[in-house]
This record gives sequence, C-alpha cells and structure tokens, in this order.
Amino acid sequence: MSLRSLALASLATSLALAGLPAHGADANPLSVHVLNLQTGEPSAGIRVDLERRVGTDRWQPLGSGVTNAQGRIPALVPADALPGWSAGEYRVVFRTGEFYAQQKQASFFPEIPVVIRVDRAQQHYHVPLLLSPFGFSTYRGN
Repeated sequence: MSLRSLALASLATSLALAGLPAHGADANPLSVHVLNLQTGEPSAGIRVDLERRVGTDRWQPLGSGVTNAQGRIPALVPADALPGWSAGEYRVVFRTGEFYAQQKQASFFPEIPVVIRVDRAQQHYHVPLLLSPFGFSTYRGN
C-alpha cells in the first residue's frame, strides 16, 4: 500500500469514527430523487426549493436545485447554508407544475411541498418522490 493510500484510508477511518462523511458528495446532508411513475424513468429538470421553518408560520429560503438526468439532486443544501444546518423542520418543494407545463402535459399538483423533521444534523437525509401527473408518494430514503 502506498503512503498516499495509507493516508487516505487513515483519514476515512478517522472521519467514520467521528461520525462524519468521508468525502465531499456525502458531506451534504440532504438529497432528493424524483421518479416518474407514468414512464418508469427518472424525472430530469424539476426545480426543487429548500426552506427552513422560522418560528411557527414562516419559511426561510435556503436554496434550490434542478434534478439531473438521473432525476437526482445529490446535494440540495447550498454550501453557504451548511454551517447553519441544524435540527429542525425543513420544507422541500418540488415544482412539478413547471415540469409538466414544459412537457405540455396536464397535472393536478402545481407543487409538492414535503415537510421533513431533521433530528440529527450530522445524519444524511434523502427524500425520494414517486411522481405522476395526478398523484405522488414520498418516503424517507437512504
């Protein structure tokens, strides 16, 4: 084993023992995935907004992203919001109306807000959305 490989293995072990992710992509605490139930394909091009609950009735925008060709946003929390990521309630808003309008397809839900509870800020959260024009399902993924 080379010195570089040994150093990387040691770093990964240290981070794992500390409960931290071992590399950059895993460092982001929130990812999403949208699958189209009508076609069985990933849904690329859906805008997704992230907000944090402030008080009892206000939502603070944190950032947004667009699903990639695999229907994923692997890192939804923007880099500048990572230091403030903490336990609390967050809203992930899938802008499905925009997506279906671009495809010139009717749909029932102009947006799908999914409110999640983050109990442990150092843990990774994944929110999959199974989508069709007139229905959806979501769950906590991994």
